[in-house]
Order: sequence, then C-alpha cells, then structure tokens
Amino acid sequence: MKNIKLIIEYNGKNYRGWQKQPTENSVQEVIEEGIKKITQKEVKLNGSGRTDSGVHALGQVATFYTDANIEGYKFKNALNSILPSDIVIKESEEIDISFHARYHAKAKTYKYIIYNNNTRSAIHRDFSYHVPYELDIDKLTISANRLIGTYDFTSFTSKKNSKKNKVRTIHDIDIVIKGKLIEIRYTGNGFLYNMVRIMTGTLVDIARGKIKEDILDIIKAKDRDRAGITAAAQGLYLEKVYYKDNWKNI
Repeated sequence: MKNIKLIIEYNGKNYRGWQKQPTENSVQEVIEEGIKKITQKEVKLNGSGRTDSGVHALGQVATFYTDANIEGYKFKNALNSILPSDIVIKESEEIDISFHARYHAKAKTYKYIIYNNNTRSAIHRDFSYHVPYELDIDKLTISANRLIGTYDFTSFTSKKNSKKNKVRTIHDIDIVIKGKLIEIRYTGNGFLYNMVRIMTGTLVDIARGKIKEDILDIIKAKDRDRAGITAAAQGLYLEKVYYKDNWKNI
C-alpha cells in the first residue's frame, strides 16, 4: 500500500466546496472519480481542510492510499489528462505511509482579494470581492495587525460553528496593494468556519468607517454580531499548507 500526496489548484466557482456532498458537485468527489478511473478502485481523498462553496485553492493538499502499480509522480499527468479544466494537480508524490494531509498540518495561508473600485469588474468578478467604497488603507492595516496573536475568535466565526474551542493563533497578516486589487494574506495555525471571510468583512467595514469600534474590543466581546459582514466566497483562496513548525522558512 502506498500513500500518495497531491497538491491541487482549483477554481471553486462550479463546486459546492471541497467536501463530498450527497447531491452536490464537490472538488473531492471529482478527483476521487478521476483516481478511480486510473486505478480501477475507489479511494478516499483526505484533504488538509474544507473550502466552502465558491472558494478557490492554489495549494490544497490531499492524500490517498492505493495499491496500484503506479509511481507517485505519475498521478499528476494521469489525473490532469482526465480532470475538468478548473481542477489541476500541481504535484504528486509518494510520501510516508503515516502522513495525513489534515492532522499533520502546522499552519495555513489563506489569500483574500478585494477589488476596490466604484464600478464592478467583468474580469475579476469570479475571483475577488467587489468593494465600491473608498477605503482607509491605514485603518485597514492597523486593524489587521491587531488580529495577529492568540485569541478566542468567537466573534469571527459563524454562529452555526459548533466547535467548543475557538482559540486560534494568527501568525502573520500581509497586505499588498496592486492597483485596484487589495490582497490580504492570513497565516495561522488553524481557521474557524468563515473566519477569514468575517475578518476581511470586518476590516473592510472599519476601513470604510461603518464600524467605529476597535477590533480588539470586537475580539474580546466574543459576539458575532459585533463583527462585520461575511465577505464574499469568491475572493478567498487556500494558498498554502505548511507541515513544518518553521513555516516562515518554507
């Protein structure tokens, strides 16, 4: 038995997220079907984490076990020859049998793209969140930096989130301006359901002056109603998953 690791890029527009659904199209299901065509056997693909409906990935990591007589690196081209064009295997390799894409992850980086212009974009519409308001980038940056650290992020997750432990660590937040595009990268040891999208929505609401409250007070409140909107799914990308503690040097 071999353990095969995949690094996957996908456009989430046409999928109900990563995780397999009973009646909806998912990224996991499409790739599993592709592997079945190659190996003639069903497999279970273990992803590093779920992405929601409409969310994209640049570096999703997943593993599966197989006894097929196929070298690990060959799955890349084999799968890319049959997968739809909005899913691409960037790398494939055989890895230690004990490796698990989710349980061994040390940190993740999510990228969020905002299109900040008074008119919408036909080009960027499926890959960014359109914000037509003038934003104070200094306020956005100061508030983003205050999110760095270890906190209970109850205010920044969906009320539907049933997980008792909502403490997470944000290692770094990096903001890059590219013309009308604002890219925010969040790196942390884990993220709650909708956490990145709610943090982004809150930063936008602070930067446009809708929220006057200090973001640290919102954190301390542990109240979802004190935070901002949930930013649109299409602006979010799972960019990278890290499997070493010294993630900054990877």
